[in-house]
Amino acid sequence: MSEIENLLRRYERYVMLPWDDRLAGAQRVWFARYDPSQERRLRLRIGEFQTATTDAGHMWKLVDVTDTFAEWMTNHEYKDAYFEQPEDMEMALVDFSDFVADRIRQVLIQPDVDENTVVALLGLASLFGLTRVAELIAKVDSEIPGRLLAFFPGQRDGSNWRLLNARDGWNYHAVPV
Repeated sequence: MSEIENLLRRYERYVMLPWDDRLAGAQRVWFARYDPSQERRLRLRIGEFQTATTDAGHMWKLVDVTDTFAEWMTNHEYKDAYFEQPEDMEMALVDFSDFVADRIRQVLIQPDVDENTVVALLGLASLFGLTRVAELIAKVDSEIPGRLLAFFPGQRDGSNWRLLNARDGWNYHAVPV
């Protein structure tokens, strides 16, 4: 069985378990970790994760953040200056992190998203070097009504998560699928 097939099978079993609605926001986050080289295979099978969710009696919403940096930069007042001197963009990246969090939050607060909904977060690799996943999730975790499923291309060593297997990881208490 392939890595993505194994991840899908684990997810199918996990999403069927009863959900405790008394959990804090940070405890409602699930990380579906996979090797970064499997990104395209995961994307091809994302519909099967949706099917597993609906078969378990839950609703599904997908948030793909892959293009958020391009969207943010396209509308940024100082985009031309940043392209000329990219090192000046560092302070503006705080605004980018807020932009991504707002994009996720817009889905989390939709009227049809409730305590029975899995909001799946795809495209985290595109955020590497621009914002930290832990900070992003911390900005939205208080608004998660059901579960936030983060498809995480990287590795996990205990509670230390490394996006794209980079050395710079963080200690996070999300539930690994």
